[in-house]
Amino acid sequence: MPLMKSWVTSANSDTTPFPLNNLPYGVFSIGDSDPRCGVAIGDMILDMAAVEEAGLIGIDEDDAFDLPFWNDVMELGPDVWATLRARLTELLAEGSADQALVEPHLVKLADVQLHMPLLVSEYTDFYAGRQHAANMGAILRGSPDLPANWLHIPIGYNGRASSVVVSGTDLHRPNGQTKAPDAEMPSFGPTKRLDIELEMGAIVGTPSKLGQPITVDEADKMIFGYVLLNDWSARDIQGWEYQPLGPFQGKAFGTSISPWIVTAAALEPFRAPTPAREKELLPYLNGTVDGLYDIELEVLMQPNGADHATALTKTNYNRMYYSAAEQLCHHAIGGCAMNAGDLLGSGTISGPEKSEYGSLMEVSWAGREPFTLDTGETRTFIEDGDTLTLRGAAIGDGYQIGFGDCTGTILPAVKHP
Repeated sequence: MPLMKSWVTSANSDTTPFPLNNLPYGVFSIGDSDPRCGVAIGDMILDMAAVEEAGLIGIDEDDAFDLPFWNDVMELGPDVWATLRARLTELLAEGSADQALVEPHLVKLADVQLHMPLLVSEYTDFYAGRQHAANMGAILRGSPDLPANWLHIPIGYNGRASSVVVSGTDLHRPNGQTKAPDAEMPSFGPTKRLDIELEMGAIVGTPSKLGQPITVDEADKMIFGYVLLNDWSARDIQGWEYQPLGPFQGKAFGTSISPWIVTAAALEPFRAPTPAREKELLPYLNGTVDGLYDIELEVLMQPNGADHATALTKTNYNRMYYSAAEQLCHHAIGGCAMNAGDLLGSGTISGPEKSEYGSLMEVSWAGREPFTLDTGETRTFIEDGDTLTLRGAAIGDGYQIGFGDCTGTILPAVKHP
């Protein structure tokens, strides 16, 4: 599909992440105004509450956009999502008869504050990157062999929805228990091995019923859209606590997402297949459509005071072993009810080369191989004042589908009382 032209001229560049082909959903405010729903187009935001009030957008629910989240729209289902996207395209397309009516309701992206685009109902993080799982096995256990269940099920754990924050939110270095290999007792204090994990987040748009499993194809249709996701990780805290029940405080202190929900419809031209299965999956995990997407991803680090960020790694979402739809299907297979606003982290996305590793644990090989930034400084893990940025885009014919940066700066740990 080529670039779709808009009368918003800034949307017609191959460098903007927000062409007419995209139309991602976010929440914004200007000054002291209340946060409300908006749609990014070029370097502008369409004020959805304003166009709704003007009678230019009509869906099955009144005042669906004068809200600080998109959950109400999600719950209306795929037919309404398609109708809304078609109407937005009609309003913003080059030659639109409604340009004069819509134009007053555009605001400059540079003038707004962006907020969480949804109310996160529940957060589940998966461990579905084949290369990442092999790397972590080699680092932690001396062998790249996978756990016995890994090639059969999408492994995940229930995280903390309360700790999911929008891009630009600073996070304090977490405190917790750690234990040195030669120590008799654990100690308490700030993590020394603070890490990132480059992930995609899938947002569930329509719910499922308690006790009712869903198919992979049904799960695919339930996904409203995607965000970039940084699953911040305190590796030393995690290493001491994770057996036998998995991550807890090492993951609970913060998860950052990009500010714009890129809809599944916008990503449709970029579908990609999951890789050949090393073990045949059980039939319930089989679907009929390609479940991954061709989305180029990048991680950057910028120390405090540096004038630019250093690119650390580049990879692609199509490196994953399990798709979001397979993950969602497995999540519900025992009868777990899925909710509108549920967020599913893909798991760390790593490729086969070191330049494609999606965590600092892998890039520095657990601290044994420091890397050098453009400033000349070296790192193994994140230091206070460092800003980490995730970027991603699906590259089309003369355009790109972007998510907006997913950034976070690490502040010093809070002193425990």
